[in-house]
Order: sequence, then C-alpha cells, then structure tokens
Amino acid sequence: MNDQDRDNPQSPYGELPPSPQRRPAARAQQVKPTVSTIILGVTVAMYVLQLAARSLTGVQLVEYYGMKINENIIAGEFWRLITPVLLHGSVLHILFNMYALYAIGRGLEIQFGNARFLLLYLVTAFTGNVLSFLITPNPSLGASTAIFGIVAAEGVFIYQNRELFGGNARALLSNTFLIVFLNLAMGATTTGIDNWGHLGGLLGGVAFAWFAGPLLSLQPSVYGYRVVDERGIRKAVLVSIAIVVVASLLVAQKIMLAGG
Repeated sequence: MNDQDRDNPQSPYGELPPSPQRRPAARAQQVKPTVSTIILGVTVAMYVLQLAARSLTGVQLVEYYGMKINENIIAGEFWRLITPVLLHGSVLHILFNMYALYAIGRGLEIQFGNARFLLLYLVTAFTGNVLSFLITPNPSLGASTAIFGIVAAEGVFIYQNRELFGGNARALLSNTFLIVFLNLAMGATTTGIDNWGHLGGLLGGVAFAWFAGPLLSLQPSVYGYRVVDERGIRKAVLVSIAIVVVASLLVAQKIMLAGG
C-alpha cells in the first residue's frame, strides 16, 4: 500500500512521548468539534423556525414540508429522507437529542475528524429514515436517527481500537451496549417513537464506523511513538457513497412496488 492509497493518514496525529508502555486511548487533541457545534446550532435554529411558523400560520408548516411522510417520498420528495434530522416535535425532544449530540458527538468528532464526523452524521440520518420509510407508514422527525448512529460508531471505534484503550475498553463497550439497549427498549414500549428510525441509524453507524472509522496503531518515530490512523477521509467518502447507494436502491424498490 503506497502513501497515496493510505490518504497520508499520519498527518492528523501528533507525537507521543517516547514511552512504549503508554497506551493512548484517544486521538491527539488537534481537532476542534466544530461540526457538532454547527449542527447543534442549526438544529436549534430550525426548531425556533418551527415555533415561529406555527405561531404565525397556526399550522406545522416547517414540519409538513420536512418530516418523513411516506406518501410524499413515494411522490418524489426525496429530501424527506434527510431533512427530518433537523426537525423536532417538542422542547423535550430537541433537548434530549442535542444533549446527546453535545455529550457524545463532540468527543467522537475529535476522534473521527471534522469531515468524517459530518459524513457519519448525514449517512446515519439517511439510513435511519430509509429503514423507517421501508417498514413503518408513520410520519416521523428528529435527530435521534443520527444520534443512534453516533453511539453505534463510538462502540465500533472502541472495539476496533480496544488494545489502545487497555483495561478501559470492556467498561466503555458495556456502557455503550447498555445505552443502546435501554433506548431501544424505551422506544419499543413507548408510543410515538420511531424505533425503526433508531435501528436504521444504529445499523448505518455500525457499517460506517466498521469500514471507515479510525483504525489506530502505534508506530515508532524519532520522538518515541505516535498514533497513526490507517484509514483516511477518501475511504470514508467511498464507504458513505456505498451505504447511500444501497439504501437508495431499497427505497427505489419500495417505490416501484408501491407504484405497481
């Protein structure tokens, strides 16, 4: 594998002190969580727009044009497979999702990098809405599709780099599994929650992180050891395209069956 194929993966990482015993569990703190901060701000702004439109018109105007509605998607309004990630149904709804984005997403963005994290967020929002479209006729909205994708990606990241996390890996993975289980169980026992969207985001996050998430290793350098990511943004883009193509084919198949 030449340097071009590896997308110059060494560049995002800094040097570590020359200690063979050191087990770095995290990416060098060179990445600022800019993308997650922008997503949070845009999502809050969209909710303010929802409230303003509702107050001025007396109807849920923004939700009507942006949420996942199967009949409209079949009619060709394909933006509804991604725009629901920006919309929310209540203050509690957006508070829960944005808190999760802040608490989990910012740390994961530091590990994944800005561009790769943005791809993860968009891809998992898309796969969540696609699975919901394929299975349930109920309309839905919310960022929880992408939030489940982020949690899943964090679990895969920890698992694939468990040697660098040392003894903390098992506890971190157990905590991730517990979060996923409790939230899926809550979705399955509570009315009005699109658990298929959650599961779709979860599966999208697993697929993305498994093939395109950071795969870290320690390599010797003149200063001792440094953390190297064996995957680059090029691979993340290719994996994103592959996931979107597969999901889009499933959407097209359902639309064809609905038209037949």
